[in-house]
Amino acid sequence: MWPDIEKLAEIEQKNIFHEELRGGSCGNHDRPDHLPLMSTGMSSDQVLRSLRAGMTTFLLHAESRVSSACGQGFYTIGPCGEELLGAAGEALRSTDLVALHYRHLSVSVDRALKSGKSLDSIVMDRARGYTVSSLDPVTGGGHCALGGSEYDFIVTSTLASQAPPAVGRALGLKLSNGLNLPSAKFPADAVSFVTVGDGSVNNAMFMASVNLAEYAQHRGFKCPVVFGISDNGVCISLKNYGWLGSFLDQRLGMPVFKCNGNDMADVFRASTEAIEYARKKGAPSAVVFQNLSRRFGHAATDRQMAYLDAEEIRSAMEKNALAGACHRAVQEGLTTYEELTAQFEDLSSLILRSFVAASLEPKITSRELCVSRNSQPLATISKKRGRPKKDHDSGEKPNVMRKHMTRVFDEQLGLHEDLVYIGEDVQHGGYYLVTDGLYKKYPYRVADFPPDETTLIGVAMGYSQAGMVPIVEIPYSKYLDCGADMFFEAVLSNWVSAGGAPNGMVIRLQGFDKGVFGGNFHTHNSLYLPPGLDVVAFSNGRDYAMGMRYAIAQARAGRVVMSVDSTDILNRRHLDQSQTDGGWMTRYPSNVDEILDFETVRVHGDDRDLAIVTYGNGVPT
Repeated sequence: MWPDIEKLAEIEQKNIFHEELRGGSCGNHDRPDHLPLMSTGMSSDQVLRSLRAGMTTFLLHAESRVSSACGQGFYTIGPCGEELLGAAGEALRSTDLVALHYRHLSVSVDRALKSGKSLDSIVMDRARGYTVSSLDPVTGGGHCALGGSEYDFIVTSTLASQAPPAVGRALGLKLSNGLNLPSAKFPADAVSFVTVGDGSVNNAMFMASVNLAEYAQHRGFKCPVVFGISDNGVCISLKNYGWLGSFLDQRLGMPVFKCNGNDMADVFRASTEAIEYARKKGAPSAVVFQNLSRRFGHAATDRQMAYLDAEEIRSAMEKNALAGACHRAVQEGLTTYEELTAQFEDLSSLILRSFVAASLEPKITSRELCVSRNSQPLATISKKRGRPKKDHDSGEKPNVMRKHMTRVFDEQLGLHEDLVYIGEDVQHGGYYLVTDGLYKKYPYRVADFPPDETTLIGVAMGYSQAGMVPIVEIPYSKYLDCGADMFFEAVLSNWVSAGGAPNGMVIRLQGFDKGVFGGNFHTHNSLYLPPGLDVVAFSNGRDYAMGMRYAIAQARAGRVVMSVDSTDILNRRHLDQSQTDGGWMTRYPSNVDEILDFETVRVHGDDRDLAIVTYGNGVPT
C-alpha cells in the first residue's frame, strides 16, 4: 500500500516553497542584514548557478524521502538547510581538490555545473546513488557517496574520515610538484578543501588532521588545506550547546573565517578568503558556516520527537534560506519569480523521472560482483618470475635479513622517483635500522611524521591520490589499532568506489616475535585482514627483497599491501644449536628483475613425507 506522500514534511514544505515562488512571496524568508548577492564579488552567473545548485539539492532531498517511503530508495541523510553552501563551490577553482561531508551536496552540484556537466546527468547520477543502482558512477551501487570525479574525492559517511587524506593531498601535491614528478596529478597552486559537520570536529580523525596541518605549518612545510565546518547546532541527536565556538577558540591555531550560512554572499566571501589564504600562504585555514538549520531531521529514520520539542522541529522546518536567496535575486534584478518557478517545476519533473528510472536499474546482485571490486586487479609484471634462485647462483655474500631489507628499499627508491617512505622515526633508521642511511640519500622522500597512525595512513592515502607510491612504516602490529579507522578506509575505498578510488600503498609493521619483548603493545599478533588487503610475511632476506619488489609494483597498480615483519629473525645468523642444516643468512638477489609474487612459496628440503606450511619466524622454528 502506497504511503500518503503529501503528508511527508518534506513534501509539505516543497509545496509551500512552490506556492511562494508562484505567488512571488518568498520575501518573508529574506533577512535585512544579509549582504547584496553581488557585493562580495560574485557575478550574476555565479549567483544563478548557486541558486540552481541549491534548488537541485532541496528537491533531491525531498525525492529521496519519497523514494524511501515507497521502498525504492535506501539513502536519506539529507542536506536541507545547507543549500546555500553551494556558493563555496564558486570560491573554488575547478582544479582544487575537494572532499565533502555528506550534507554538502550543494557544493558538489555547484562544482559539477561549473565544470560544464549537464543538469540531467548530475540529477541522474545522484538518483542512482540514493537508489544504490549498480550504474552509480561514484560507488557502483555499494553506497551513496559524494565525489568520484578527478578533483572530487569520494567521502563515505564515516565521521571525519575524509579529513586526514585531505591533509595528505595538500602535502602530497606540494611534494610531487616540488620533486617535478611526472606522476604529479594536480596543479602546484591547488588547494585541498575538506568539509565536516559541527559534530565531526569532536572525532579523533578530525583532531588528528588539524594537528598534522598545524604541525606542518609550524615546521614550515607547505600545506594548503581548508577545513570547512557547517554548524547547524546538532549532531544527529546531540545538541551542540555552543561547543563549536569554544572549540574554535581553544583548539584551532589556524585562521578561522566565519560567515552566516544562510547568506549566500557571506558564504562566498568567507570561503574565498579562507581558500585564497591557504593558496597564497601554503598554510591551513578554516571556514565556518554558522546559523544553519537542519530541516526534516538527520535521516528518514530520525526520531526527532525524542530529543527536540515540537516548536524546535517546526521552527527548523520553516527556515527556508533558499527561498530568501531567491527573493533577493529577484529584488536585485538577476532573475524573475516566473523564471524561478519554471526552473523549480522543470527540476521537480526531471528528478522524479530520474528516481523512477534509477530505481529500475540493476543492483549488486552476486557475490562474484562484490568480490571483483575488493581491490585493483593484480598487475602483470613483465619481469623474471618463477621459483627463486638458489643462494649459490649469485656472487653475493650472505647477509642477515635486515641488511637485505634496507638494500631493497634503497634500490627501489633509486629506481622510482615517485616512491616515498614515511613513518615516525624512519629518518634516523626507524625501528631496527631498516631505513638506516636512506634519509641522507633521499631527504625529501624518506620523512618522519608525528607519532599518530591515523595521520600516517591518512597521509599515505593523500600521497597515493596525489600520484606517489607510499610505503608506510608502522612500528608494531599493535600500533595499527591506533589507526584502525583510517586503515579500513584506505583498504575499503576501492570496494566502495567500484574501483574508481584506489589507494595504492605498502604498509610495513613488526610482528611475530616470541611475545616476550615489550608485552602486548609491541608484539601481539592479532591483525586486521579486511577484504581487499594483500598480506605477506617473509622468513629470510632474499625472499623479502624479491617479494618487496613485487609488493611495490602492486601498490603502484593501486593495491594495498601489508608486509608483516618478524622481529625475531631480522638479525638471525644461525639456527638453534640443535639444528644442523646451516645458517639463516642469504645472498641478495642483485638482478632487479627477479621477483617473488604472491602465489610462489619457498620449499625447504626434498622429503615429501611431511609438509609444514608456515611463515615468518615459523620457518626457522
